[in-house]
Amino acid sequence: MYFSSRVQAGRMLSAKLADKYRYENCAIIAIDDGGVIVGSQIAMTLHCVMTFINSASIHLPLEPEAVAGITNDGVLAYNPVYSQGELDEILSENRSFIEQEKLRYMHELNQMTGQGGTIDKRLLKGQNIIVVSEGLKSSFQVELVYEFLKPVQVQRLIFAVPLASVAAVDRMHILGDEIHCLDVLDDYRDNNHYYDKNDIPSHEKIVKIIENVIVNWQ
Repeated sequence: MYFSSRVQAGRMLSAKLADKYRYENCAIIAIDDGGVIVGSQIAMTLHCVMTFINSASIHLPLEPEAVAGITNDGVLAYNPVYSQGELDEILSENRSFIEQEKLRYMHELNQMTGQGGTIDKRLLKGQNIIVVSEGLKSSFQVELVYEFLKPVQVQRLIFAVPLASVAAVDRMHILGDEIHCLDVLDDYRDNNHYYDKNDIPSHEKIVKIIENVIVNWQ
């Protein structure tokens, strides 16, 4: 499936969610910049707040996949593409490097967080949490947002994405309560491949979109 823009994809997802969640306590969590564009359409339709998880991937030299991801508040999740045995070996050989990368990324992410757009996790308690991305090529981000929300007693964990790989969908089924995915792809390319319009704004404008969601409730 292809979309003219992320706005179109967000409107298609909001149509699927509106009947069930328009009058429920909900919060949107975007897990990438494109997800803010998609999620803002859902938030405006459902009349709910939206927030953003700042995260970064930790890469090791010579490893083709990121070994872990970290959020600005220090939540760490390992990439499920690696088996437990592979992770044990990687950690035993690279623990010091990974710890240095964790500190570096936390510093950078907290600087970004200071510009706004995020919310206190305690305010998510008891909410229906709708996690939104512009597209999930792997299950890695699913794992990270699940770890981020683990301390929070949410009512339901809902994933809403325009596109996802088979691996990501499998993981969402395990970790979430509900999935809304417009297309599941066997051969997933770069996210931009599926959108005609690729004009994701700067982080400053992304923050403004989040701040203006309530103003633009439909």
